[in-house]
Amino acid sequence: MHQTQKSQNLNIKNSILSTAKKTIDLESSAISNLVNLLNDDFADAVELIYNSKGRVIITGIGKSAIIANKIVATLNSTGTPAVFMHAADAIHGDLGLVLEDDVVICISKSGNTPEIKVLIPLLKGAKNKLIAITGNTKSFLGQQADYVLNTFVEHEACPNNLAPTTSTTAQLVIGDALAICLVELRGFSSKDFAKYHPGGALGKRLYLRVSDLSSVNEKPQVGLNTNVKQVIVEISEKMLGVTAVVEDEKIIGIITDGDLRRMLTKSDAFIHLTAKDIMSSNPKRIDENAMAVDALELMETNEISQLLVENEGKYAGVVHLHDLIKEGII
Repeated sequence: MHQTQKSQNLNIKNSILSTAKKTIDLESSAISNLVNLLNDDFADAVELIYNSKGRVIITGIGKSAIIANKIVATLNSTGTPAVFMHAADAIHGDLGLVLEDDVVICISKSGNTPEIKVLIPLLKGAKNKLIAITGNTKSFLGQQADYVLNTFVEHEACPNNLAPTTSTTAQLVIGDALAICLVELRGFSSKDFAKYHPGGALGKRLYLRVSDLSSVNEKPQVGLNTNVKQVIVEISEKMLGVTAVVEDEKIIGIITDGDLRRMLTKSDAFIHLTAKDIMSSNPKRIDENAMAVDALELMETNEISQLLVENEGKYAGVVHLHDLIKEGII
């Protein structure tokens, strides 16, 4: 009985994995085919948005509305102002969102839903340029749009060919293609990206500098002849697990918690020792104007958790791995 149960469980697991693989294969094949559906309408639509003085208004209903929201977010984060407008709400008052110079993108698999059929004439009457993202170029939407981006898929991943799966993935990919083409045209750089993402980990990787972290830390330092007791006190009080050994404002060496532990294992008589006896010379260091992500790379490469920081060759402080973790860089 137990063996039978195990066999049944194995069959269920294999069936699940088989279905997942079929889904991925089906959707990836449909996405690959989008390349063959691209035409001048796509290029013209990108140029239209690029040259527009207004925003991009993206509308849809059902699952297409969810995809529209994602495309809006992608455009906004990459330098193209965009606003979502639900197709059902548009015909009940939200149409006022659309301004004279705005470009409208309407997303619909069939292109024939009732809300779309009501909305399109209103948009055309206002003389806004209309871009369709649809899987049916002969639909009402496809025939009325100024530019049609074809997202035709032969079959949904849903076994009943009903639930929007492959079709919504295709819509999303076309939206990404639009956004990336606009990124290229605008020359949208990593600095621009950071400006739009100041609070996120991605943005911090692009704008956060070493000085932003080290400046809020204590600045532990001792001289070459500082006795070991004072070295221990300095490391303990500054709570960074390290102290720089400094002479004439320049870094001569470094002493870490690990150096102190190694000192204790080597000798019982250490009270006479000074910083120069236990320090490591030529420690890894980084300029305070370097990017925080560069500090992380240096730490990972050398398997260390602290870096000494310099400003124009002078000791400026310490940056710790915990600082990077706290800021979400890792």
